[in-house]
Amino acid sequence: MTGGALPAWEREYRTAGADATRGFAERLAGFLGRGDLLLLTGELGAGKTTFTQGLGRGLGVRPGIISPTFVLVRQHPNLGDGPDLVHVDAYRLGSEGEIDDIDLESTMDRAVTVVEWGRGLVEHLAESRLEVVLLRAVGGDGAPGGSGAGLDFSADDDDEERVIRIAGYGPRWEQAPDLD
Repeated sequence: MTGGALPAWEREYRTAGADATRGFAERLAGFLGRGDLLLLTGELGAGKTTFTQGLGRGLGVRPGIISPTFVLVRQHPNLGDGPDLVHVDAYRLGSEGEIDDIDLESTMDRAVTVVEWGRGLVEHLAESRLEVVLLRAVGGDGAPGGSGAGLDFSADDDDEERVIRIAGYGPRWEQAPDLD
């Protein structure tokens, strides 16, 4: 169930900093529902957790979203009747089998699932997915564990522009959401 090798569409957006990135993700959350899978890719400091915070705010989940780097999975319950948010950091996982071991399938039907560093590991979990790539103007070391491990936007780059590329795969995402 990979949803096809080629995306149905691709779009690129720019944000002017952490607040704008959260706001963009909050708008995207309005198009998401239970069972949706998002793969987030980007170097350290690109804004993956910041983006997920915006999704959480837009979905109406309990505040306090932080990186799941050391616990692998964090579940954020919805405060209303919308979907929960399951936030995964797959950086230290090396195979689909290890993904299966953390049992994401048990929450997929009631949650929006966001997987950082999940490309090549989680596509089998859903027929459709959104792939989100976050790019920053100033490069980083690209992997957790370096001097900036666990950081997303730092105080020094809150206003740094980000490029957000989104691609839709599978029947759920035949049409791009209107995020402009």
